[in-house]
Amino acid sequence: METGEIRPEGDTVQATTRTPGPTGLPLIGSMLDLTRDPLAAYLAAHREHGDVVRFTAGPPGLRVEFYMVFSPEGAQQVLATRAADFRKDNTMYEEVRLSLGNGLLTAQDADYQRQRRLVQPLFTKRRVDGYADAIAQESAALVERWTAVPGGVVDAAEEMSGFALRAVARILFGTDVEEAIGAVRRSFPVLGAYVRDRGFAPVRIPRQWPTPGNREAQAAERELYAVCDAIIARRAGQDSDDLLGLLAAARGEDGERLDPSELRDQVLIFLLAGHETTATSLAFALHLLGKHPAEQKRAREEALAVLGDRPPQADDLAALPYTTAVLKEAMRLFPAAAVIGRRAVADSEIGGVRIPAGADVLVSPYVTHRHPGHWEEPERFDPERFTPEREAGRHRYAWFPFGGGPRACIGQHFSMLESVLALAAVLREFEVETVDTEVPLGQAITLEARGPVRIRLTRR
Repeated sequence: METGEIRPEGDTVQATTRTPGPTGLPLIGSMLDLTRDPLAAYLAAHREHGDVVRFTAGPPGLRVEFYMVFSPEGAQQVLATRAADFRKDNTMYEEVRLSLGNGLLTAQDADYQRQRRLVQPLFTKRRVDGYADAIAQESAALVERWTAVPGGVVDAAEEMSGFALRAVARILFGTDVEEAIGAVRRSFPVLGAYVRDRGFAPVRIPRQWPTPGNREAQAAERELYAVCDAIIARRAGQDSDDLLGLLAAARGEDGERLDPSELRDQVLIFLLAGHETTATSLAFALHLLGKHPAEQKRAREEALAVLGDRPPQADDLAALPYTTAVLKEAMRLFPAAAVIGRRAVADSEIGGVRIPAGADVLVSPYVTHRHPGHWEEPERFDPERFTPEREAGRHRYAWFPFGGGPRACIGQHFSMLESVLALAAVLREFEVETVDTEVPLGQAITLEARGPVRIRLTRR
């Protein structure tokens, strides 16, 4: 998961030449468009102004300014080839850090390098494949619950969020999963909204002020931290094969380890990023398949041929190429990280446009995944885009739902394993029909459905 944000114009260095971009309304610029529907505003700006666009929004004195980069080449420059010039120093990352700790998502420099060294061995393919049994058990519980739903109609967004959270919490906490689930489900929505609102606000009220919003967020933080700290303390000195136990046992070459507060930071980030990406992908994959019966039939036939009547397992991932392509196409159209934010720390040039040091720079998988120069009929659902041959012929950053470069998501394989196995398990048991054919979208910390994503399930 990645985040984007904008900040007051006075904090940025102005470009010497005017970058193409929407002018918006007098005095407030693009503020209304960005408030009402930021994703539509980004798409329109790309269509009308090209691959590098400058936005300004808000009244004088509270105006914000940022640059959007929409081409795969530009995204590669920001995230990979010139990554050192574009850092995670923006306001949104600061707010995530203050609420959910300084884990892998938000850490910088030596802190990040140290954490990555300790955590990376726990996310090898072999390690992650070991979590397949937990994924299969949670998938079976989901199928059983859906079988009993009156009328067979469920909100895929809500259901997949619960499923993905239970799966990642089970993998993290093992037998302590129930203790953690309740606190997470109560606290995360509060903290997510709090971080989002503060990350996009041109003026931020100090967190210490006793406002209702601050008090509610502080209470959520206390509950979440207390549960995680209690589980970590109880596990001290114990051997366990869940992810928390492996994190606690991790040692660097010189014996370095994560202390209890660092363990909590990693756990909180894994809970956040580890369920939102998977939940979004699964919810919209079901939404899309419910509108495209031929593609759904093909994915079901593949699931039946590979799984039969047994639970899914890690080796099945390679045998489910079409189901994988369905998930990738869902992530193309509905990437959980709709926008990825950075702050330029050196003068740069992207697509012939000068980006000054100090400027906020956002790349957008949501827009780049619809770039007409790289995707034919970009709004059409077509899993065949992700055959090996077509993937090989496409720019590496035409599709980047997990980010890229040195800060690419460490949990990519875990997310794909969980998503593909769970989708196959569901399609084996149910036929899916989309109820809400159009779903309004919004941009918070991650892509969000601003309305139900209902599907009708028919048990086969």
